[in-house]
Amino acid sequence: MRTKRKWLCAAAVAVLAGSAAQASSHREAPLLTGSPKVDATDFYMFRSYESNRQGFVTFLANYQPLQDPYGGPNYFLMDPRAVYAIHVDSDGDALPNHSFYFRFYNKFKNLTVPVDGRDVAVPLSNIGSFGDSGAQDAVLNVDQSYVVVSRMDQGEPRVATNMSLRTPGPMFLKPFDNIGAKSIPNYGSYADRHVSRIAIDGCAFEGRVFVGQRREGFAVNLGEVFDLVNTNPVGERDAETNVLADKNVTSIALEFPISCLTRGDPVIGAWTNAYLPDASGRQRPVSRLGMPLVNELVIGLPDKDKFNASQPYFDSQFVDYVTRPTLPILLQVLFGVEAPSVYPRSDLVAAFLTGLEGLNKPTPYVRPAEMLRLNTSINPKPAGSQQDLGALAGDTAGFPNGRRPGDDVVDIELRVAMGALLNAAQAPDGQLPYTDGVRLDATQFRSSFPYLNTPLQGSPAN
Repeated sequence: MRTKRKWLCAAAVAVLAGSAAQASSHREAPLLTGSPKVDATDFYMFRSYESNRQGFVTFLANYQPLQDPYGGPNYFLMDPRAVYAIHVDSDGDALPNHSFYFRFYNKFKNLTVPVDGRDVAVPLSNIGSFGDSGAQDAVLNVDQSYVVVSRMDQGEPRVATNMSLRTPGPMFLKPFDNIGAKSIPNYGSYADRHVSRIAIDGCAFEGRVFVGQRREGFAVNLGEVFDLVNTNPVGERDAETNVLADKNVTSIALEFPISCLTRGDPVIGAWTNAYLPDASGRQRPVSRLGMPLVNELVIGLPDKDKFNASQPYFDSQFVDYVTRPTLPILLQVLFGVEAPSVYPRSDLVAAFLTGLEGLNKPTPYVRPAEMLRLNTSINPKPAGSQQDLGALAGDTAGFPNGRRPGDDVVDIELRVAMGALLNAAQAPDGQLPYTDGVRLDATQFRSSFPYLNTPLQGSPAN
């Protein structure tokens, strides 16, 4: 075990050596369209609102967008070449104080069946029904596992421990994707068996971790939005179709106590990165996500790949996209609504780069940088009490104070972009009820870890 841990730490050091280099988001940048396994789709961070877990923070980092449930036979394995990370800034300097790195291992068993006196390898990912018990997993042709490596500040990387094993060790298991009801009759309970207790050095209390396929939680009128907003931007909030409703996604879910994430000030910031090796073998960042929709609707086309390869500390290079946003001008041209007239847009700097005064701005210092920010001193609300417009509706436990699955971030960001945080003189149309026409709320999700719903199955029961 000591030898394996030493090897895993060495691998982590190799990851960290390349992570400082400069090189929500569904297919949001040109290069990522060719690397869907490392495409971050959504990132969430919120005070856990599961019963008796209010002292914890949950992070959800989703990858591999637009998964069709029937997309076999190989489905949506995580990339074993890649490193996936969740970074937490605890002091407002736009540098990570806590980092959690995930590395995946896919073991192909090469199961065979006898054919004409010979054992011939099968083309499928399973050769029988499984999921009710660990013993049934022998019929799986692919085993998926992962390790988690944590790092505090610039200290040594440490391999996390899976405390749910009979003998605690470094490996965690990932459930296979939801092939269908004949292969996995009770996928919900099968997946829940893969929620594990996790222990890391430097934290006196255990957390929880889960990596696996989930039903897509993002709701958006995707096709019409990108067709020059081919919908009524001030119409009914539930008048359109959520075109992502029939898709799945792969989620990295992590929960740790607040006390292990904060340092004096209750505000923390966080973002997710994915890294791939370059020609020299060094891991380079290729995907980045903090606040939702930034790369899709804020960053200009020439800089989308550059943004994905950058880190928050260097975000001053993208500041014009925030202080002089193009989306309000496009809406003005397309629909005749009046864009805000004040520049630079300090309201958007607060919403996207520093946190809002009195809500989620770190004290005494913050370096402007794009990431989710969460004030952990604000108590969470149970699902039934959450407002889907978050802080705009007076629910300070919601977006942009972190992000919960039920926060309607599309409508919120449309309204903020058009001037909801400005006065009438600065934004004459800033209080209009901008919407993409698709609404969601917390009651549509699980109220327990990992919060996102059981993924859609590839085929029904017969």
